[in-house]
Amino acid sequence: MGLLMKKACEKCSIALNGHAYICSHECTFCKECTNSMSRICPNCGGELVKRPEKGFVPVREKDSGAKALLVIDVQNAFNDKKWGERNNPNAEKNMNTILRVWREKNWKVFIVKHKSDHPSSLFFHGHKGYEVKEMIDQRNDDMIIEKKVNSSFIQTDLESLLVQHGITSVVTTGLTTPHCVSTTVRMSSNLGFKTYVVSDAVAAFGLKDQNNVYYDADTVHALSLATLNKEFAEIITTEQLVANIDLLR
Repeated sequence: MGLLMKKACEKCSIALNGHAYICSHECTFCKECTNSMSRICPNCGGELVKRPEKGFVPVREKDSGAKALLVIDVQNAFNDKKWGERNNPNAEKNMNTILRVWREKNWKVFIVKHKSDHPSSLFFHGHKGYEVKEMIDQRNDDMIIEKKVNSSFIQTDLESLLVQHGITSVVTTGLTTPHCVSTTVRMSSNLGFKTYVVSDAVAAFGLKDQNNVYYDADTVHALSLATLNKEFAEIITTEQLVANIDLLR
């Protein structure tokens, strides 16, 4: 997990007995000072992110070995034709297969939803696109994480909830492979969680680069996974995951 917070705000020197905000360089501030600085660290210009209670990142010396499943951004917004070609048409079906096994194990499920404050966005919280696709087997006891950027960890309680429940392994599914899945996976790994990506339970859309060269969805998907493989995550299929579910660590 890595980041140890100081016991006092670096701006006003108030004791940090509750929550605190910290940047990637470990500059630490209280909530009031953080809000006054618009969440930007005055020392290094980095983003200030809320961390768990008591001013310290909880130490996971006695990990329980618990596992969590992330289902990222599987929302109606991605049904819109504006996105173009998508690969892995069975991704949602595979997610449900994993969800079924996960629930049999009574492991934690986190449904991550992208939430936009802009009425014109397909992900606007009052728009149908914000809602999770009906084909996904969502349950009332699933934990809901709302995010406003690519990473499921930024300005959310995901990290602290994983730690609170003793979770050491994170299995990632959802949309899209090069964007919110990839960003979340990289941060999950950097935060110290054993991270998996289920290759046929995530999907990508075709993209154009800065030179207007088009890359089809399968290519974008494959290269996105290649950039994660071994460096940030273990890439597995739904079949491999289900067959080895008790071997996850």
